[in-house]
Amino acid sequence: MIEVAGLRVVLPPAVVAVDGVDLTVGAGEFVVILGRSGAGKTTFLRALNRLVEPTAGVVRIAGRPLTGADATTLRTLRRQVGMVFQQFNLVRRASVVDNVLAGRLGWAPTLPTLLGRFAADDRRIALDCLAQVGLAELAGRRADTLSGGEQQRVAIARALAQAPSVILADEPTASLDPALTSSIMDLLKRINTQRGLTLVVSQHQLETALAYATRIVGFRRGRVVFDGPPARLTPPAAAAIYAEDPGP
Repeated sequence: MIEVAGLRVVLPPAVVAVDGVDLTVGAGEFVVILGRSGAGKTTFLRALNRLVEPTAGVVRIAGRPLTGADATTLRTLRRQVGMVFQQFNLVRRASVVDNVLAGRLGWAPTLPTLLGRFAADDRRIALDCLAQVGLAELAGRRADTLSGGEQQRVAIARALAQAPSVILADEPTASLDPALTSSIMDLLKRINTQRGLTLVVSQHQLETALAYATRIVGFRRGRVVFDGPPARLTPPAAAAIYAEDPGP
């Protein structure tokens, strides 16, 4: 489903955020990218749909190269990759359903959507996605009236509205109270198992990764230091992921 070869991302001024990563994610996996803050998890996820441009290497989605793709091909490939952000990235003054409709932009004609016009089928899809995350009754509410957990559910519904094959979720529970972590992770796991979608989720919480992942990929300083099922993540392997970086 996702193939990454030799991926390297250097951010200004000269920060190596991702350093030569090779990784293949199969269809239907629930992969947790685990690591400390600053390990390169977010940059790696963003490089998978070119929200961050790779410095070197290749990313393929369903066998098609994302790196180097022209604008038309990139738009087509991005339809397959939904994104859930740590800070939700909702239009706070817009309604819940209008936020979810943003997930249909890759499928809809450009001009009508610039005027806020979507086809009836797109609205039906958006409402169905809201129902799947348990928020159908809030479709007309403004996004800024929702709780943090509800806003993240709207963001997940927006990703589902794309009809993707893959969902990338960047620390989806980091901005939430600990009590809401389980509900959001349960929802993502249900999407993975019931819809067969591939999930790649970044996390810094070891316990969460162990509870939900079918596979854990440990990142440290932009490199993969562990790759395997949760049962193989021994205390020494976990220690390698979370080890303090040496001082200057």
